[in-house]
Order: sequence, then structure tokens, then C-alpha cells
Amino acid sequence: MSTVKSAPRLPRAIWMLGFVSLLMDVSSELIHSLLPVFLVASLGASALVIGLIEGAAEATALIVRVFSGVLSDYWGKRKPLAVLGYGLGALSKPLFAIAAGPGMVLAARLIDRVGKGIRGAPRDALVADIAPAALRGAAFGLRQSLDTVGAFLGPLLAIGLMLLWANDFRAVFWVAIVPGFLAVALLLFGVSEPERPPQAAAINPIRREALRRLSRAYWRVVTIGAIFTLARFSEAFLVLRALDGGLPIAYSPLALIVMNVVYALSAYPFGKLSDGMSHTRLLALGLAVLIAADLAFAAGTHWSTLATGIVLWGLHMGITQGLLARMVADTAPAELRGTAFGFFNLVSGLAMLVASVLAGLLWESLGAAWTFAAGAAFGTLALVALSRPAASPPGR
Repeated sequence: MSTVKSAPRLPRAIWMLGFVSLLMDVSSELIHSLLPVFLVASLGASALVIGLIEGAAEATALIVRVFSGVLSDYWGKRKPLAVLGYGLGALSKPLFAIAAGPGMVLAARLIDRVGKGIRGAPRDALVADIAPAALRGAAFGLRQSLDTVGAFLGPLLAIGLMLLWANDFRAVFWVAIVPGFLAVALLLFGVSEPERPPQAAAINPIRREALRRLSRAYWRVVTIGAIFTLARFSEAFLVLRALDGGLPIAYSPLALIVMNVVYALSAYPFGKLSDGMSHTRLLALGLAVLIAADLAFAAGTHWSTLATGIVLWGLHMGITQGLLARMVADTAPAELRGTAFGFFNLVSGLAMLVASVLAGLLWESLGAAWTFAAGAAFGTLALVALSRPAASPPGR
């Protein structure tokens, strides 16, 4: 009698990491979906100040990842650093509720993003460590999809609470504390880290001979990812563009809700697709969608144009974010995955800082349309870079 082999399944720990991300994103997006409007309406901040805060915050998160990634490789452990990072994220939430000016908002964002930076590379490396190689794309896609479910549940809850509490920003910010601490508890008690060989734990990832093991294919992924980031500045500017189109303040998170619904629905299918399709072609498709999104936002503020841009923005995120993570994991040695994710996000962090500050400057000096036109130009540049032949391709 022949036996039928069942298809490999994603480990339980991948699902748990996805739900940890979901809870933390509910906590974060309860605040971040309202933050641009809170800064403008309550604290009197300008678009340039928002660009500086968002750029500095996101760049800090991504730059810190290089150090946490290296440490996770050297130490041979991922989970303790992830717990520390999620813990800082949870502890930052009360600061938003008591902020009296943009300076305190910046401080809270930096603490929150330092936490994100600490947890990011070890968590991504942990996903790669746990997932079977044949399901790595699906694993990254599932985690990203659950993360993004939180990213639209947060703004949806924000809208309901703003309507219930008559636009009381600070009361809504206090609610964000609860899911943040639930995320930390779930990670602490619901995820077990696999044992690593002693020789892997003892490696010094910043030694020259270790860094030389990061291939040309890996550095090509880093370069393309950086150019890509220049085209997708902070989503805070999507919210501001929606307000330009006449969206009431209480409903301002709708822009992020729609974007993240599309993101959540597309991340897992495209992650699974990356397990059997050329990574280069899939990334090129994502870039083309991003360029179309930027052009839609640049075209005007009619509701249909804005809706098209928001949907396309979410779709490009679903196509590309898990894919880029998989491309990093596939082109880096297992014992250097934390370091590889760290360097990838260091370069992307610097690009994010430049992109968000440039977006704010263009918005203030030339208008919103020029901000998104510049994003389309950088997306085109990334597409050209991706089309150049490489000695060692990053995907299949």
C-alpha cells in the first residue's frame, strides 16, 4: 500500500509571531493613523515637521536593526532581543497620550521605533530559522499578512473611538497600551526559539571574513531595496493627501485602513507565489504598481483618484515587502541572517530618512503633486536598476 505524503505545513511558531505582530500593529496604528492630524490640528505642526519626525523615527528603527541583527548572530539567540524590542514599543505608548508638543511626539516615536529596530532583524531571522526552506516565502507572507491585519484594525478602531469620544485624540492614545502589552506577553509565552548549533552561536559576524560571505547577490538586493524605499516614503503623506481631498478628520484613518486591507489580503498569496516564481519579475511587478500609485496621487484629489492610489499602494506593499525579506534570507548564510537583515534595513533606513524629508520639503515648497511625482521617478529608477543583469541573481 502506498503512503501519501502530506504537504508541509507552516510551524505554529510562525502563526504566533504573526499574531504578535498583529497585536503590536493594532497598538501602533491606533496612534499612528491619527498622529499626522493630531500634530497639525492639536500641536500646530507643519508638513515639514511631520516629514522630519516620520523620517527620523523610521530611519532610527531601521538603523538600529543592524546592531540587533549582528548581536542576534553573535549571541546565537533571537527571541530575547525581540521581546526587548516589543517591550519598548509597548512602553512608548503612554508618551503619545501626554505629549504637549512635537518634541515629545518625536521622543515617543524614537523610543517606539528603537523598539521596532531592536526586534525587526532578530524576528525576521527567527522566521527564516523556523520556516522550512520550501515554505519561506509563505512564512514571510503570512507574518506580513497578519501584521497588516493589525495595521487596518488599528485605524478602524481609531475611527470608532474618535466618533464615540468626540475627536478626543489623547483618550484614543491611552487605549493603545492594552494590545501593546498583550503582544509582549504572547511572544514571551507563545513562541519557542529553535536550538542552534554551538558553532553558529559562536560566530563573530562583524569579522571581515564573515562579512565576505555576504554575496554580490545579497548586496544587489540591498541596493535595489534602498532605491525602492526612496519611492515609498512615510504613509503619513497618504493621510494628508486624503485630507486634501476633503476627508473629515475623524475619518482620516480610512486611507490607511483601505491600504492595509489590500496589503493584508495580498501579502500571503504573493508570498506563497514567490516560492515558485522568479523573484526579479515579481519585484518588477511591485515596482510598476508603486509607480502607478504615485502617479495616481499626483494626478489630483478626486475621491476616485485617491482611492485608486491607496489601493495600488497597498497592493505594491503586499507584492514586495515579504518578497524583499525572502530575497535577503535566500542570499545570506543561515548564521549571518540577523546581520544580513540588519545591513539591509540600515541602508533602507537612511533612504527612508531622505525620502520622508524630501517629501515634506516638496510638499511645502511645490505642492503635494510634486511629492508623489518624485516618488514615481525614484520607482522608475529602481525598476531600471532591477532590469540590469546581475552576475548572481537574487531570486530564482
